[in-house]
Amino acid sequence: MADKKAGSVIGIMGGSGVYDIDALQDKQWKKVGSSFGEPSDECLFGNLNGQQMVFLPRHGRGHKIPPSAINYRANIDALKRAGVTDLISVSAVGSLKEELPPGTFVIVDQFIDRSFAREKSFFGTGLVAHVSMAHPVCSRLGDHLETAARGLQLPVVRNGTYLVMEGPQFSTLAESRLYRQWGCDVIGMTNMPEAKLAREAEICYASVAMVTDFDCWHPDHYAVTVDAIIKVLLANADNARSLVKAVTPALSADKQACACACRKALEFAIITAAQARDPALAAQLDAVAGRLLQAAD
Repeated sequence: MADKKAGSVIGIMGGSGVYDIDALQDKQWKKVGSSFGEPSDECLFGNLNGQQMVFLPRHGRGHKIPPSAINYRANIDALKRAGVTDLISVSAVGSLKEELPPGTFVIVDQFIDRSFAREKSFFGTGLVAHVSMAHPVCSRLGDHLETAARGLQLPVVRNGTYLVMEGPQFSTLAESRLYRQWGCDVIGMTNMPEAKLAREAEICYASVAMVTDFDCWHPDHYAVTVDAIIKVLLANADNARSLVKAVTPALSADKQACACACRKALEFAIITAAQARDPALAAQLDAVAGRLLQAAD
């Protein structure tokens, strides 16, 4: 496990094509248990020039798990237990705008969640909490990612709305056109409920959406195919690894990290009175909400 007293621990949630971080030193795959079931895979622990990092492949190594079957709660809970404080999500997306061609990196700032078959909260009956999602990502992490991407001369756009669909099928033409009318920028299948759960776990979260294709609205891309996506995806994965390497020194040196509001997202969110809380659910939340629940005991 990462040393939880060592300051920031950077987590990387790898999406399609990103199943490892080759630059890590002292690498070791370790199973991290979760009270919410099985995570997608073991976690890869290591360090990059002294900075502790933990990597988790969202779909499992070899891409075994489809979007709807991912245990998002177990993934975030495992990363919290591993000591992760700052989580960078990397995911493949389709573009809903002409000015965001394949190869573009979008540092997302908003989401529209259209998923429907997933557990979206750690909390529930017996222990209720309501966190703010008005600004669903950490702007501090976004700033560092933008600076690093521009330093690498990657094609990057700061801010954008990510439409999260259930999948695993791609959009119909009517759906794609509707999402464009809504003003969405990219479309994918995985960042929700991931971002919601990271907020509940008081983990700073940023999303790097890597465009692999134009969605089916585009007249020259009316039928999205996996083989076409894979070609761009592999190039994107190399750029994503470079971005992780480039942003790490800035995150390591960030003196404002400990004061980030994301790390106290639950401060006034738990609404169930202490005497009315379900002890079993409270025990299950020992990693996610232990900071507050233990203080209330």
